[in-house]
Amino acid sequence: MLTRSIRLGSRLRIGGGAPLALIAGPCVIEGETFTLRLAERLAALASRRRIPLVFKASFDKANRTSGASFRGPGLGEGLRILARIRRATGLPVTTDVHETRQVPAAAEAVDLLQIPAFLARQTDLLAAAGRAGRPVNLKKAQFMAPEDMAHAVAKVRAAGARDVLVTERGTSFGYHNLVVDMRSLEALRRLPAAVVFDATHSVQRPAGLGASSGGDREYVPALVRAACAVGVDALFLEVHPDPARAKSDGTNAWPLRDLEALWDQALAADAVARSVRRPGSRP
Repeated sequence: MLTRSIRLGSRLRIGGGAPLALIAGPCVIEGETFTLRLAERLAALASRRRIPLVFKASFDKANRTSGASFRGPGLGEGLRILARIRRATGLPVTTDVHETRQVPAAAEAVDLLQIPAFLARQTDLLAAAGRAGRPVNLKKAQFMAPEDMAHAVAKVRAAGARDVLVTERGTSFGYHNLVVDMRSLEALRRLPAAVVFDATHSVQRPAGLGASSGGDREYVPALVRAACAVGVDALFLEVHPDPARAKSDGTNAWPLRDLEALWDQALAADAVARSVRRPGSRP
């Protein structure tokens, strides 16, 4: 079954048989200069390797473990920075929204609206995103079964959004741990949406360090290979030039210097998935 084809801007397409895409960037905006430089390096890689790439960064991390943790520059300044990155690099840009009031302004600054996993059942937020005139990426909640995402997709589509992505990012497995059930990717393919796998959040250990989340970055390549071999339309990776100094999600962020090598692994596994005819598909 081919997943739905999603268009971002005039050139980038995700799903429907299009080449594997990449959504990548830092967890949070760590200042204008840093974020712009990172976006430029990602744009250069995307151009050189012909990677369909969407730049991602959050203007506000509203669900940090501790109230004392760094959250980002906030709505106004954050969207200004993202809009500048969009103009300077030519990359499509995405960010997450946490409240209905944030949606209209975010839709003006970015190409793709992201609904955080913790908010995947919040009807008012999903409806506001669906009305905004932008594609919507719904991150599957850690406590939801993949088939339950059909209701989230239906909410944004009922509000007017035709272009929807759903992202697998792991499922709660006891305290401070996530696991990825690869069957979830097959279940998500049955929805009228493109399917994304978030490899870096899938190795997160929520609140695993007490006042912040931990992570097991060493498992990212294995999960990337597995998900791409099953078949996905895009990968989601939080990347950072120096994860040890990242202001959010550093323990599970992927080092920028190793991104190209990881992409090679993803493409090799993706080629396997595309060579296999799925049961029930037409010859």
